[in-house]
Amino acid sequence: MASTYTTNLRLTKQGDGDNPNTWGEVLNNVISLVDQAVASYTTVSIGSAATVTLTENQGSGDQSRSAILEFKGSIGTAATSIFVLIPNTPKTYAIRNVVSANTTASDAVILRVAGNTGVTVGSGSGYYITNGTSVFSVAAPTGTAATRNVGVCATEIPDTSLADIRYVPTSVSSTIVAEKTFTASVVFTSAVRMEGLVSLSGAVKSHITTLTDAATVALDFNTANMFMVTLGGNRTLAAPSNATAGQVGSIYVVQDGTGSRTLSYNAAWRFPAGSVPVATTDASAVDLVVFNTRSATTIDAVMLKNFTR
Repeated sequence: MASTYTTNLRLTKQGDGDNPNTWGEVLNNVISLVDQAVASYTTVSIGSAATVTLTENQGSGDQSRSAILEFKGSIGTAATSIFVLIPNTPKTYAIRNVVSANTTASDAVILRVAGNTGVTVGSGSGYYITNGTSVFSVAAPTGTAATRNVGVCATEIPDTSLADIRYVPTSVSSTIVAEKTFTASVVFTSAVRMEGLVSLSGAVKSHITTLTDAATVALDFNTANMFMVTLGGNRTLAAPSNATAGQVGSIYVVQDGTGSRTLSYNAAWRFPAGSVPVATTDASAVDLVVFNTRSATTIDAVMLKNFTR
């Protein structure tokens, strides 16, 4: 009976009575090929051709039998997407990708079985398996921030554990259960809700938002707590939008260089004893309206007048 070969690793299966004087040599070769399949490290150079087919030999050494592959070379010059073709038999590959690439999204090394889509091999090291038809990534390479989901980093992203929450996923909601100390400025660009005790050992600084002077002066309580408006004529202070019970703040009311400007108030503004204050009308005079929001439609306020020295 003639010798045949195994399906996946292409090892020699000696037939009965075959190789009577060299069977030991054939067996040693099989052992060497098994060693290659389990532990060998093979470097594959790519860059000049759009498709690189790994060698596939029956009963002798080749590239596709190796346990570990290193892809090196460059991409994005002669070819952008470079396809590395592997045999259509089940196999596991550990791959180290050190190919240098241009920065365009089309520059990619793609591992695939001929006739199928395949997967992009990321920069760094990872594991890939094939069932002989499709190729799958088992472990994401360490070279991209997106796959690790911890932000942007110029180098590889470190592994973290459940006990190490220094790195918080940025694309999903997360709960931090232990105290955290920030040693640098923290900038929030959206609303921040505090549901427990807030203890501050330093100053709290609030910016002053300048309101647009108009016949009716509009306020949005979502933009600030402290406001300033310079009156260029007789004006009315509108009911604020986005008012929430408990919000406090103030409004500087400044006369322009002409002065004699009056300020009226929407009915949402309430004053002690129902007495609506009259603004100081001297040129460049400064008054301060201090308010506390009782409800979305009721703003309690007092006016402190004529700040001079």
